[in-house]
Amino acid sequence: MIWFTSLLPLAWSAVHGHRLRSVLSMLGIAVGVGSVVLLTSIGEGTRRYLIELFTQFGTNIIAINPGKSETLGIPGVLGGTTHQLTLEDALALERLPEVQNALPMAMGSAQVEGGGRGRSVFVYGTTPDIADVFQFKARLGSFWPAGDPREGASMAVLGPTLARELFGEESALGQFVRIAGGRFRVVGIMEDKGDMLGFDIGDAAYLPVATAMRLFNVDELMEIDIVFPPAYAAEEVEAAVRELLMERHGGRDDVSIMNQAAMLETFDTVMNVITVGVGAIAGISLLVGAVGILTMMWIAVGERTREIGLMRSIGATRQQVSFVFLAESAALSTLGGAFGLAAAVGLCFILRVVVPGLPVETPLSFALLAVAISLATGLVSGVLPAHRAASLDPIDALRAE
Repeated sequence: MIWFTSLLPLAWSAVHGHRLRSVLSMLGIAVGVGSVVLLTSIGEGTRRYLIELFTQFGTNIIAINPGKSETLGIPGVLGGTTHQLTLEDALALERLPEVQNALPMAMGSAQVEGGGRGRSVFVYGTTPDIADVFQFKARLGSFWPAGDPREGASMAVLGPTLARELFGEESALGQFVRIAGGRFRVVGIMEDKGDMLGFDIGDAAYLPVATAMRLFNVDELMEIDIVFPPAYAAEEVEAAVRELLMERHGGRDDVSIMNQAAMLETFDTVMNVITVGVGAIAGISLLVGAVGILTMMWIAVGERTREIGLMRSIGATRQQVSFVFLAESAALSTLGGAFGLAAAVGLCFILRVVVPGLPVETPLSFALLAVAISLATGLVSGVLPAHRAASLDPIDALRAE
């Protein structure tokens, strides 16, 4: 191993002796590694951000919609006869031992007026169980008292954005608002849950489900969301839910059941594929950098033919000559990769500062992988030049001009 350490300075002196050429060779690798790290960091950050966004409502949730999504992709909208989901279905589901809560949901858009102002927003019909199912807590007041969901009440809970737009700095709690012509007392103001995919969750109103159904003159529910205890597997709960609804719907399997955990897993897989795809596209510049190093090292072998002949004449083996050129190529590529990684991390930091909402995340594994890839690229790029150098005849090499 003595020759191994003694030949490293020789390889480094060759890199340092042609600084401009070495910098230009490293630049291609730096751009390639920097592009891959930056784009995959944005992809990874986006993946984590969206998963965190969806999991803030819990992961043991199953959504039930009328219609089969396998038919034409949109349950109950395009073709096919669908059975309506009703409040009775929700009450029956809640009696299942595998179900902790069954949340009926009706939805519509309506004008909400209060405080001398009006605003058109989404209005959701639901029950107080929404606080447990989706972790929608009331910042002020509370949801209306629990009871039979088939009984309506003239009470409303406002999202924080809607309350602020209608009443400004004045407290909306206890005030009256008009929703689609009906008069409701505000009994609660929700906590701010932020935006979800550009949609402000707080810019909405919540009514008792039976009241909302009468308000919008509908007989069916848009959706039933159920929460199941952690002791049950999602597949087990789905099977029990499907069996009950088929029994209630005359033996027809006419609902779509979406398991949030499975949906998140699928979404995670899709985002990973996108991240890898983007990284692969950026990797084209890394390939260009590898070709640059290969070209530079190939030229270097021709320029240093006499040096190679001298090394062989004083006893250097083919393996040792090959090692010198491989070490030079690896040093160039690894240094270029390190510079590219540093530049990418710096750009990620700047992006987080300039655009706070942009999810950018550079895991340590990405950084280590980038350096490893740059090292491997250098070794692969140096194989042909190193083989050429080791294959030179010592006597012919010494005669070279």
